[in-house]
Amino acid sequence: MKIIEGNIASPLGFSADGLHAGFKKRKMDFGWIVSEVPASAAGVYTTNKVIAAPLIVSREAVKKNGLLQAIVVNSGVANSCTGAQGMDDAYQMQKLTADKLGIQADLVAVASTGVIGELLSMDKLENGLSKIVVNGNADDFAKAILTTDTVTKTVAVTENFGMDVVTMAGVAKGSGMIHPNMATMLAFITCDANISSDTLQLALSQQVETSFNQITVDGDTSTNDMVLVMSNGCTKNKEILPDTDDFDKFVAMLDFVMTDLAKKIAKDGEGATKLIETQVVNAPNAIDARMMAKSVVGSSLVKTAVHGEDPNWGRILSAVGYAGVDVPVDNINIYLGHLPVMLASSPVSFDEEEMAEIMQADEIKITVDLHAGDSTGLAWGCDLSYDYVKINALYRT
Repeated sequence: MKIIEGNIASPLGFSADGLHAGFKKRKMDFGWIVSEVPASAAGVYTTNKVIAAPLIVSREAVKKNGLLQAIVVNSGVANSCTGAQGMDDAYQMQKLTADKLGIQADLVAVASTGVIGELLSMDKLENGLSKIVVNGNADDFAKAILTTDTVTKTVAVTENFGMDVVTMAGVAKGSGMIHPNMATMLAFITCDANISSDTLQLALSQQVETSFNQITVDGDTSTNDMVLVMSNGCTKNKEILPDTDDFDKFVAMLDFVMTDLAKKIAKDGEGATKLIETQVVNAPNAIDARMMAKSVVGSSLVKTAVHGEDPNWGRILSAVGYAGVDVPVDNINIYLGHLPVMLASSPVSFDEEEMAEIMQADEIKITVDLHAGDSTGLAWGCDLSYDYVKINALYRT
């Protein structure tokens, strides 16, 4: 697998564009991804019981025939908790996009992100659709989907499948309301491989557990967020089937793209100054390891300690203890960076200057060794800063 410089339109047969339609005062806020042909599609969606209208419409479209040809997105207004009018607007967003492209409405997925409880302006939607183009600026799409994000989040890779080169690309937004339960963000992945929607859904459902479900910023779960994957077969490679070497290679590509985007979301958490990566090793099983890792990166006390550059390992041990996993606690090692702070469940001394250098970095790695098995789990989060409170206190104003 090779990492390349690219964007969401890098795979064959895809294009994208983004622009300012008026949902926000000045910044880009409207975009789409378009495939030349209907593409196999798969999705995973928020676990929040309150589900926004665009998500319902998109989930129906994917479920109907496993195909999509376009995804249209607005930022600034979430079209969530907007009642029957919100549903009508989401369907209208789907239909108007389909009409513009000359395709069936059920080949269009729609997504919205932003303030909850505000109706989507159809005038602004129509303004955006009147200006957006096929084969536009794909980098602008990555900008148009952002809300409180500070940077765009993209990744692209290639892999050889026999004589064919398959390209996969991903783009995501996410900064707040990020919590490991597949309700974290909007993420879109394009690929030019020949793969059925059922096989694509199998791969996506497997890999979401170790990528997007392993990040947390603030413990909140959004009403809108989803991951959609489109693969249009324009490479003309031999169909990728489950339980084959080609499937394993495809899954590895998907895992890399999703994990890369997940880490970028965690690093760009609202007000964040540091990325926290927690690795739990030698656990009884992978699920327990992931639960403990999530518990550590999700702890407000751990997050504030990291922000203050305080090596308070007691907070880490506490988060391990309340993760809901039954493991022996009398032989645990904890490391901050490469320095041990606890060995065999007993504190150890460390060089304060060396530790200060570790804690001042913009990426902090925490390792927890349980000595209770051979499984590993990873999770990512960020520190909790004063700016997080400020950003969310003023979100609507």
